[in-house]
Parts: sequence; C-alpha cells; structure tokens
Amino acid sequence: MALNSLFFQFVNSPLGYLTLIADDENLKALLFGKHGEFQKYDMIFSTNPIIEKAKRQLIEYFKGTRRNFALPVKPEGTEFQQKVWHLLMDIPYGDTLTYQELAERAGNSKASRAVGIANSKNPISIIIPCHRVVRKNGESGGYAGGVVNKKYLLRLESR
Repeated sequence: MALNSLFFQFVNSPLGYLTLIADDENLKALLFGKHGEFQKYDMIFSTNPIIEKAKRQLIEYFKGTRRNFALPVKPEGTEFQQKVWHLLMDIPYGDTLTYQELAERAGNSKASRAVGIANSKNPISIIIPCHRVVRKNGESGGYAGGVVNKKYLLRLESR
C-alpha cells in the first residue's frame, strides 16, 4: 500500500449513498453521495476494520438503537474548525444548539458565521453531528448534506 493511502466504501442509507473514507487508524470522512473527494491520496476501493465498524454503527444509528458513535476520527481542517468539530461531538443525541450558542462555547460570541462555515466544512457528517446546530429561531438552517437530510436526522433523533 502506498504512503497516504486511504480506503473507501459506499454504504446505502435512508439518506442515499454515503462515502466512508478511512486510513488504517481513523475515519477521515463520511460524505453524502458517492465522492472521490480526497484526490491527493491514493484511493483504494476496499474496506478495512475502521470502515466496517463505521458501517455497523451507522446501521444501528439509523435503526434507532445507537445514540453515540465509538469510532476513531481524524478530520482534516484548520485549528478553529477542529475546535468547532470537537464541540459538536459534545452535543447530546436528540439535543440541538444554535450557531450562537456554539460560537459562545468556542469562545467568541460574535463568531456564529464562522461556526456556520466550520460546520459546512465538517468532513465526517452524522458522526460529528453538525446537523444538531440550528438557527436562533429554531429553523434547521443549512446543511452540506442537504436540508431534507438534516431534518430527517433531527426527526430520527427526536423519537
């Protein structure tokens, strides 16, 4: 296997196809649709233990039997994005935060737009639950995976 090789697999879900991308140690991405987004790497269409574990946990999540993911993740992003993504993982299943509340948790109450941008760049959707961030008025707001999918995830978690 070449240096910097990543494995990827497509998994069918209630939201359509998802692309799982992992190296030997961490899940690197969960993207909506079929993607070849990590072009700078050798992409190997194959599976590995990380991808298999992610697939099992996603199936459980969509069945409503899993509320927390137990996966090693390592998304690539700026220091601020990393901070926001880490905070997203602290939002409990079934709860939501506003962009403003998340900005306050990130240490800058005026950074709600920056938080929204960091959310949109989250490469590990669902598992790093950016769908749990909503507008101040309670509306869902945007979502890289599509607003319909965001609403589905919020409904799934509100059962």
